[in-house]
Amino acid sequence: MERKYKSTDRFIIALDQGLRTLYGKPESTGRESPAQDIPESVQAKNDQRRVAGLMRVNHAGEIAAQALYYGQALTTENEHTRAALLNAAREEGDHLEWCQQRLSELNSHISYLGPIWYLGSLTIGAMAGARGDAFSLGFVAETEHQVSTHLSNHLQRLPQEDSRSRQILLQMREDEEGHANQALESGGKRLPWIVRRTMKMTAKVMTTLAYRI
Repeated sequence: MERKYKSTDRFIIALDQGLRTLYGKPESTGRESPAQDIPESVQAKNDQRRVAGLMRVNHAGEIAAQALYYGQALTTENEHTRAALLNAAREEGDHLEWCQQRLSELNSHISYLGPIWYLGSLTIGAMAGARGDAFSLGFVAETEHQVSTHLSNHLQRLPQEDSRSRQILLQMREDEEGHANQALESGGKRLPWIVRRTMKMTAKVMTTLAYRI
C-alpha cells in the first residue's frame, strides 16, 4: 500500500531535497549529459568566462525550478498532480547535474546564492500550489515558457564552437517545453498579466545576480 504523507512529512521531504539539491546529489532520472560524447572546443579565457556565467545562471534556474515543483507538490491536494510535479522535478535534477558538470569543466563555480534561490522558490511554489491545480499548473506552464525563452537567448549568446553547452541547453529547452505542454493539457489556466509580469521581473533579478555571484 502506498504511504500517505502528512503535510509536515512533505515539508521535511522538501527541505531534505533542498539539501540534496544544494550540497549533494539531487534526485534525478539518471539521464547522461547530452554533451558526453562531444569534445571540448572552448579555449579562449574570455569565452570560458562567458559560457560559465551563462551556465551558472542556468544552474541557479534549475535550483529554483526544483524548489518550485517541490513547493507546489507540498500544498496540492491532488495526488495525480503531485506525482506529475515530482516527476518533472526529477527531470530538472538531470538539468542541474548537467549544468554543474559543465561549470566544473570550465573551472568555474555554481551561484553562491543557491540557498536563497531554493528557499524563495519553495515558498512561491507552495503559495502557487495552495491556489488550486488550475492556478498551480498554469504557473508551471508560464514558468516553463519563460525558461524556454531564456534558454533560446542563451543559445544565441554561446560561442559558435561550443557544441557541448549547446546540446545541453537544447535538451533542457525540449524538456521545459514538454513540462509546459503537459501542465496545460492537465488543466493549467493562463495566469493574470500582473502575475506573469512579476514572474519576469523576479527572473531578471535572479539571472543578473547569478551570472556573477
